[in-house]
Amino acid sequence: MGGFFGVASKEDCVFDLFFGIDYHSHLGTRRGGMSVYSAKEGFNRAIHSIENSPFRTKFDKEVQVMHGNLGIGCISDYEPQPLLVRSHHGTYSITTVSKINNVEELTKLVFDNGHSHFLEMSGGDINSTELVAALINEKENLVEGIKYALEKIDGSLSLLLMTPKGIYCARDRLGRTPVVIGKKADAYCASFENFAYKNLGYTDYKELGPGEIDVITADNCVTLVNPGKDMKICTFLWIYYGYPSSSYEGISVERMRYVCGEKMAGRDNVTPDVVAGVPDSGLAHAIGYANASKVPFSRPFIKYTPTWPRSFMPTMQSQRNLIAKMKLLAVEDLIKDKKLLLIDDSIVRGTQLRETTEFLYQSGAKEVHIRPACPPLLYGCKYLNFSRSSSEMDLITRRVIDRLEQGNVTQEVLDEYADPESEKYETMVEEIRKELNFTTLRFNRLDDMLDAVGIDKCKLCTYCWNGKE
Repeated sequence: MGGFFGVASKEDCVFDLFFGIDYHSHLGTRRGGMSVYSAKEGFNRAIHSIENSPFRTKFDKEVQVMHGNLGIGCISDYEPQPLLVRSHHGTYSITTVSKINNVEELTKLVFDNGHSHFLEMSGGDINSTELVAALINEKENLVEGIKYALEKIDGSLSLLLMTPKGIYCARDRLGRTPVVIGKKADAYCASFENFAYKNLGYTDYKELGPGEIDVITADNCVTLVNPGKDMKICTFLWIYYGYPSSSYEGISVERMRYVCGEKMAGRDNVTPDVVAGVPDSGLAHAIGYANASKVPFSRPFIKYTPTWPRSFMPTMQSQRNLIAKMKLLAVEDLIKDKKLLLIDDSIVRGTQLRETTEFLYQSGAKEVHIRPACPPLLYGCKYLNFSRSSSEMDLITRRVIDRLEQGNVTQEVLDEYADPESEKYETMVEEIRKELNFTTLRFNRLDDMLDAVGIDKCKLCTYCWNGKE
């Protein structure tokens, strides 16, 4: 995933930029970057690995020495950015939140049009943000170039592009990821998360629509390309990615999760002693479930966070699983001889949730009922870097389906498994339950989850659950 933040200010913007970026740290764990511009010093940029230390620690020195009235920065889960680019448009800095599926096609296109080379990253891949810049540079002006990049990319793209005159802000053409503008007396900011600027003194100004392109300066925010009508914002922003204090399209993340839990409780038929959430992404769903069911909410295990990094930070899956396990501390008095109903945001591979369940059994739990807050994930996301899975067979659902169908998995077959009323769906859920050793397993339904968001369902992307774009 990833997130970005930008500031255009009459005063030095580096303090606001530093903390605005830092507030996006929940969206990525690999790299952070800051780029600033001042009329006196020109462009200045810094990029650091944040795999072993948080953004705020790694950039503590930079915030003391960097100066500028314009700045952009990011938390990135993959490529190093922001980039500094010198082109026929002049020098600019650019950062993106993107997933590009047609890299080879676009690379050939820009090579055929005279582009000379790309710098390879350590894994041999092309930096996605560099490719976006190359597409922008195909056109005669920046606005046309940004429009061109939005149109040509298969996947998703939102970006901030900083010139000496201001910061261009562009939202993905189908609005798959958000871009919001904040305002205060002497500055405008652009952000992925709308909560990121509230404590810095900004108030909500606007949320860009799909495909909209604006430019912000210290004095104004001007719309250069009006938003399109079609939207497919990622529903997982509410289920998992979004910080509890965030909102998208006017819908609060925390409130949506409460409603999501309420709807899950309304369909359930078990009588646990307590309801709990997997820290931290399952907690709000669990509170909603507990409030609706009148079953007490409890925290039978706690995540130890003072020194441990996020569980998926290391590159190797085995290391991530180990750290996730070591972070969980049992409150045995709240577990022993109890029937627990445990809510997590989702089941992807199933490894961590199986280990969590075993951990609860070993701590004395009588039963462990698992309730994911979203439907079974049947497809790898084509639009966001949801996980580092290289194959859909990393999904426990697809492995189980492949086993049940003896490898003969067609689109029609997958459609049946996506239907919560079908026999195949029930068989798949039971196989997952047995494999992961849950007492019972019941996934949230897609229709209930979308109702919990509360905006027009045609504006929500549901690809990872039903394959529909």
